[in-house]
Amino acid sequence: MTAVVTERTAHGLDDAAFTAALAVIAERAEEHDRTGAFPFAAFRALTEIGAPALVVPAEFGGGGAGIAEAVEVIERIGAADPSVGLILQWNYTNHLGLARADSPWPAELKEQVFRSAAESGALINGLAVERELGSLSRGGLPATTATRLASGDWRIDGEKAYATGISGLSWFTVTTTTAEPTPRIATFLVDRSATNWRIEKTWNHLGLRASDTQSVVFEGTVVPHARLVELRDPADGAGKPRRPGRQALPLLLAANYNGVAVAARDWLVRYLHTRVPTALGASLATVPRYHDRVGEIEAWIQTSRALLRQGVAALSTDPDGPLPGLAKHVATTTAIRVTESALDLTGNPGLDRQYPLERHHRDAMVGRIHTPQSDFVLANLGRAAIAAGRDPQEKQV
Repeated sequence: MTAVVTERTAHGLDDAAFTAALAVIAERAEEHDRTGAFPFAAFRALTEIGAPALVVPAEFGGGGAGIAEAVEVIERIGAADPSVGLILQWNYTNHLGLARADSPWPAELKEQVFRSAAESGALINGLAVERELGSLSRGGLPATTATRLASGDWRIDGEKAYATGISGLSWFTVTTTTAEPTPRIATFLVDRSATNWRIEKTWNHLGLRASDTQSVVFEGTVVPHARLVELRDPADGAGKPRRPGRQALPLLLAANYNGVAVAARDWLVRYLHTRVPTALGASLATVPRYHDRVGEIEAWIQTSRALLRQGVAALSTDPDGPLPGLAKHVATTTAIRVTESALDLTGNPGLDRQYPLERHHRDAMVGRIHTPQSDFVLANLGRAAIAAGRDPQEKQV
């Protein structure tokens, strides 16, 4: 693998090499959307430039970058193929969490994951969601169980849903409930060579079709006790997983969907330059009505991108603040608004599958399902605003 170069840009990678990798990703985006296959060629190109290890600390051979650089990388990849961006942003989210001082991971497991990313581009994601349970962020305990064996190791049984990138992952964490008289929450690190687990091809969504977000079934998967990442009481966090540094997640999701909006805008303006109706005798780019509408689209995109970078900057002073969640909400709604507006402007060509706009719109729609969902974000903002406006002397009914 080619190491991350020392000449750093805003995104922490050699710009020429990154641009070449983006071209490979964009060239295959339509094919991957059509087939739903994991984008192996994209990740080979990204591994060659050290992108999977971008935020791995330099002491372990990584790029030593932070959330700011990761946001720049994911935004550009999101414009090329947001399915690739989604897989890589989960890898970054996990790496950024591991690098924090409050990570519960044993040092030897952390180093193993970091060095594999730096040496071979190994990807990691977490498997926590279950179809009946939904996201652990909504509360509840996993139905997937971990049973302690006489050897001291653990046996995992159950099914996890929405395992993004599973066909290309080298590592994945699995969150379970222990089969004990008083159950606890256990999280394990599993590598791809483990036995007695399989992928169920359940991902058949409208958009992000190449994100390979399948289900995983564990049928007696034995995990060494040394791979136990965390063991805690369900009362610790009311059944919710501890999420060190997970403010990175909404910021990286926002970057990915900003990329979708940028790609839709770029296609639209090229279309307006090349579309020359006979009755007009000039390109649609000369029509003032389109100037107004494209200006509106540009305002939405610039606002979302500025808010995202404000959210990144705010992490150093307000790490638990609302801006990351708000940035994700604004980015996803912006991507939907931009693609809807572009479809409205282009009519039939915008919906024609020979062009990418309809794909951009389908990809944008998926943003609504990712945590934090807009209802959580807006409800929290509303509660904070209402609480701030309360008269301290006012009696509570």
